[in-house]
Amino acid sequence: MSGGSTGSALAAALFNIRRDHGIHRPALALPMPIPGSPVLLLDVGANVSCRPEHLFQFAYMGSAFAQAVMGIDSPRVALLSNGEEPAKGTPDLVTVHERLAGPGGSGLRFIGNIEGTQVAAGAADVVVMDGFTGNITLKLIEGISGRTMTAVRDAAMTSWRGKLGGLLLGPSVRRLREEIDPESTGGAYMLGLRQLGVVAHGRFTRRGFARAIEVAARGVNEDVIARTQSALREAGALRSMPPEQEEIPRPSGPTASVSRS
Repeated sequence: MSGGSTGSALAAALFNIRRDHGIHRPALALPMPIPGSPVLLLDVGANVSCRPEHLFQFAYMGSAFAQAVMGIDSPRVALLSNGEEPAKGTPDLVTVHERLAGPGGSGLRFIGNIEGTQVAAGAADVVVMDGFTGNITLKLIEGISGRTMTAVRDAAMTSWRGKLGGLLLGPSVRRLREEIDPESTGGAYMLGLRQLGVVAHGRFTRRGFARAIEVAARGVNEDVIARTQSALREAGALRSMPPEQEEIPRPSGPTASVSRS
């Protein structure tokens, strides 16, 4: 578990923990604290560009993590696209959709494409995308969430009626704020490595760091690494070349983006 920069943590993990056997690229997965139905987003910044085989593996990584750590028995897995139709999206997304919807998606509860408006609506439990799209999606959701809470507070202070209403709604608003607090999820998780890695946000308090350690421990106890390997093996999604023969990607930029070598 790291409290440092995401780029440094990812680089250290690639060189020391190393990718698990048969994994093309590690992915950064983040459970979004959506009220009532947390949603796992991946990749949220480890890989700016992804090939179809990368996204295909991400789907299985996310599903295994959602089962082992988030406690979802049969997680619904979706691709983030610009439309729900199978033919929507980039050629790479269409290719991944065809593979997951066919025999290649065996053992996975794949529900197809979802649009951006459905990410926070509980349409899926795991949403798969490339790191460029994922990082923008994540920060946009966080920004809107924070601004909305500020706007509600400001509106309650504009009149005596608003202040009175704020007093009455205070306990409910505080519960909502706690439910959508990023610290409740423990940070981002580096999947596809030989061990589970967690990157807590630098502004987390001790509550967030404690939560990160708790979730990492649960991932170990539930053997999320072996479960991911098993799911990928059964789907025939593991690459045959040993990771030791591959060039290790170098993270770059503030979002820990790993470009294709």
